[in-house]
Amino acid sequence: AEATKTGMFKKAFPERFIDCGIAECNMAGVAAGLSLTGKIPFMSSFAMFAAGRAFEQVRNSICYPKLNVKVAATHAGLTVGEDGASHQAIEDLGLMRGIPGMCVICPADGVAAAKAIRAVTEHEGPCYVRLGRSKVEIVYDETLEFEIGKGNVLREGKGVAIVACGIMVEKALAACEMLAEKGIQATVVDMHTIKPIDKDLLVKLAET
Repeated sequence: AEATKTGMFKKAFPERFIDCGIAECNMAGVAAGLSLTGKIPFMSSFAMFAAGRAFEQVRNSICYPKLNVKVAATHAGLTVGEDGASHQAIEDLGLMRGIPGMCVICPADGVAAAKAIRAVTEHEGPCYVRLGRSKVEIVYDETLEFEIGKGNVLREGKGVAIVACGIMVEKALAACEMLAEKGIQATVVDMHTIKPIDKDLLVKLAET
């Protein structure tokens, strides 16, 4: 709870917080049970354990029956620093995307993350939200209208398109600036929803 910052929620709403300990497989089952009572449970742990250790339970207990459970996975990718390779989940997006019925989202910054959590709360069905650990530059302001399944074009260009998600959006914008110095105007897209992906936008990019 301390590492994932869910302890802040516990402090505000202790009666709505359940600590399952270091037992993500069991936590997935608890979340599934809560969903069956009509609640909207958020299951949170490091991405390596929420998507990796508990993969079978997320697949069979949550997604197979299409339960309304949200998996908020933190410390994803290579952002876990001193925790090392055992905690670095680089395959979690592939694992979660491969499960039928799972919605997969990877927001670019804190503003987008907050909007994404609100969006998945309103979305009916299982969702996986991938969150990092390290600080990132703020990409959006509070006017952002976050829509599941719709990528955001952050820079308009022609001939070159950089499509990114999560912490790589910041890097994509930096790359766009470097290309601009060489006279190349690149389009930059924040493809925050990995599944369902914005196929129409990808086709449009390919045509331009």
